[in-house]
Amino acid sequence: MDVIDPKNLKFGDEVFVIYRNPHVPSVSNIKAGEIVQHPKDPNAFALFLNETLHVIEDDDALFATQEAAENAYLNAMDSYQS
Repeated sequence: MDVIDPKNLKFGDEVFVIYRNPHVPSVSNIKAGEIVQHPKDPNAFALFLNETLHVIEDDDALFATQEAAENAYLNAMDSYQS
């Protein structure tokens, strides 16, 4: 599925995520974000997305390419609709 292992992240990496619209839960988009230094822990990573810092959680899926994120989204939707 081409999910990035969080152990392989580097500051400045561009990653792609499937981002749910918080106002319309049934709407998701593929968004590009940047891996940046966590503001409270200089040894940790954060995701800068939509002008906001997000803590990277264990269950977050970060993709190396937009195509990989789109394929994961399509696979998830196919599984959901089956």
